[in-house]
Amino acid sequence: MDPILILTVAAFLLAGFVKGVLGLGLPTVAIGLLGLVMTPAQAVVLMFVPTLVTNVWQLAIGPSLRPLLRRLWPMLLAIFAGAFAGGGILVAGNGWAGSALGAMLVLYAILGLTAVRFSVPAHMEPWLTPVIGLVNGFISAATGVFAIPSVPYLQALDLDKDDLVQALGLLFTVSMLALAVVLSREGAFQMSSAGPSALALAAALIGMWVGQKVRGRIRAQTFRFCFFLGMLLLGSHLALRIFF
Repeated sequence: MDPILILTVAAFLLAGFVKGVLGLGLPTVAIGLLGLVMTPAQAVVLMFVPTLVTNVWQLAIGPSLRPLLRRLWPMLLAIFAGAFAGGGILVAGNGWAGSALGAMLVLYAILGLTAVRFSVPAHMEPWLTPVIGLVNGFISAATGVFAIPSVPYLQALDLDKDDLVQALGLLFTVSMLALAVVLSREGAFQMSSAGPSALALAAALIGMWVGQKVRGRIRAQTFRFCFFLGMLLLGSHLALRIFF
């Protein structure tokens, strides 16, 4: 069997497991692991179906979709603008794209390990929200990582737990759609990827199911620490391997 296919299935099983336990991390884990054997652009193409399906479900189950859309629409529109500005970096497929991916994973891990929390004053939100979306769109289009800086920003808005989960689903769905449009424009998104992406979805759903089953048997804080530590090590490897 193709070793790349085996790694792809294993990556999405693990990514789905993490999402099943923590409610986040599927795209980050998947693109980080796949970045070991393929370019970030190729990894993003494989992530399309699993990310879209799991996050559409996540944003649809909550009760606050309309209020969140009214509050976050400037960020969501700005994500598309930022993605179009940064799309060429990811498609270029050079070593620096992989290093940038690693750097974002390291930053994501450090924020998680240090449990840094920010607070956004209400008077800053109207202008800061689209700025965060613009930066997030550029970074996601350049590296394939959707989490920086929008995840810390959404956490800083003091949303309640259910609204935060739904807002994250909205963020990741829009980011994935923006990235798909950019990759299609650049000729990097082909229908031939639908089969492998569907296989990745099946692996991710199985991993999520297992993760949800064992969620109550694992200490959430311990698992989060191990998850972010793993992201730190993986990100460091991806960031530095261009120099070796």
